[in-house]
Amino acid sequence: MDWYPLWNSLRTAALACGAVFLLAVPAAYYAARLPRLLKGALDVVLTLPMVLPPTVVGYFLLMLFGARRPLGQFLAGFGIRVPMTWWAGVLAAAAVSFPLMYRTARGAFEAFDEDLAAAARTLGLSNTWVFWRVRMPLCRPGILAGAVLTFARALGEYGATSMIAGYTPGRTATIATTVYQLWRTDNEALAFRWVLVNLAISTAVLLAVNLLEQRERRRGP
Repeated sequence: MDWYPLWNSLRTAALACGAVFLLAVPAAYYAARLPRLLKGALDVVLTLPMVLPPTVVGYFLLMLFGARRPLGQFLAGFGIRVPMTWWAGVLAAAAVSFPLMYRTARGAFEAFDEDLAAAARTLGLSNTWVFWRVRMPLCRPGILAGAVLTFARALGEYGATSMIAGYTPGRTATIATTVYQLWRTDNEALAFRWVLVNLAISTAVLLAVNLLEQRERRRGP
C-alpha cells in the first residue's frame, strides 16, 4: 500500500491551515471592528468559497494560475508552474477552507468584551500588548477550534484539488482523489482502506474540536 496520499494529504492540510490562519485571523479581527455595511460586504467576498461548489472554486483558480493566464505566465517567467503540482493542492485547500477560519475567528473577536481592552488601555498599555495578552487569550479557544476545522476541511478537499492539481500517483495524489480513482478502477478493497484512514483522521479531528469546546466551557464566565 503506497502511503504517499496520506503524507501528501497531511502536508497539504497543514500548509493550507497555516496559510489560512495567518491570513484569516487578521482579516477577522479587522472585519469585526468594521461598520455593519462594510462588514457585510466583506463577509460576502471572503465567505463566497464556502457556498460555491468546490469545482467552481477550482475553475476560478485555473483562471488565475493557468499557464495561458496573465498571472500564470508571470509566474512561469520565474520558473513557477502552479497547475498539476502538489502545491496547487495547498492553494485549493486554502481557498475552500479560508471561510471556516475567518468566520470562526470573527465570531470569537465579536464575542470579546471590549470593556476589558478599554480597561487595559486606561492603564497605559499599548494596543499590541492588549491584543496579545488580553484579547487573544480569551479568543484563543474559538480560534483554535476554527483552525482544527480548517485543517479537517483542507484534508478532505477534493473538488478544487482535482481541478487544479489533478491526480498523479506519487506527485499530487491525496486521500480524496485516491479514493475516487480507486473506485473508478473497481479497486474497492483498497478504496475502502483509504476510507477507513480518512474516517480515523476525521474522528480524531472532531474529538479535538469537542475537547476545545469543553475546555472553553470550563473556563467560561
